[in-house]
Amino acid sequence: MVVKTFEADVLALGDALRARGEKLVAAESCTGGLIAAACTSVAGSSDWFERGFVTYSNEAKNECLGVPATTLQRHGAVSEPVARAMAEGALKVSYARWSVAVTGIAGPGGAVPGKPVGTVWLSIAHAGEVLLAERLQFDGDRTSVREQTVRRALQQLRAALEAA
Repeated sequence: MVVKTFEADVLALGDALRARGEKLVAAESCTGGLIAAACTSVAGSSDWFERGFVTYSNEAKNECLGVPATTLQRHGAVSEPVARAMAEGALKVSYARWSVAVTGIAGPGGAVPGKPVGTVWLSIAHAGEVLLAERLQFDGDRTSVREQTVRRALQQLRAALEAA
């Protein structure tokens, strides 16, 4: 993945967060830190990017972000309740006021009934309140699904900041 691809989105996101004096935390599963990498690829991002969590396993989601084990068992890692809990948990364990969380099936394996490859849940929270939880369905290979997830996350963060 070429982080440069997201430079314009990241610069606009950074400007919006900097203007508000607020910071962002990322909680990532299927993207494996690509959102954090995109954010930190631009100079000055330490002004607005606080930290990132790569919580690939269910245990990491539980231990690092406080996602309840019962939620993971009941709904599966790729679900709205888990994405919401990741976004909320990231805010609780950081100094950020904004969070973005993604969990999904990038492929080529991992599909289950009702959750094909390319299924991603994206959640955004601000100041303890979940503002967005959306199910996405992307086409393409693993790299493409991950890139599309990063792009959508950055775009939805910008939109949420503009609406707040």
